[in-house]
Amino acid sequence: MKIKYFEDTDTALLEFSDHPVFETKEINENIYLDLDEEGNLIGMTIEHALSLANINEVSFQQINRQVA
Repeated sequence: MKIKYFEDTDTALLEFSDHPVFETKEINENIYLDLDEEGNLIGMTIEHALSLANINEVSFQQINRQVA
């Protein structure tokens, strides 16, 4: 996963895959989803990212599964 932030437009791009984008769906006027040919999520664009997505703080936490 890659997160890119474009300060000049206050836009965040979250890339989940490097597959080609087949279709972009508008969720609302600030959020867009990029899908591949099979409808799988490829990426997400968030406009006005500082106020809508709290892009000032990004963290990652991996939770290991419990083995019984």
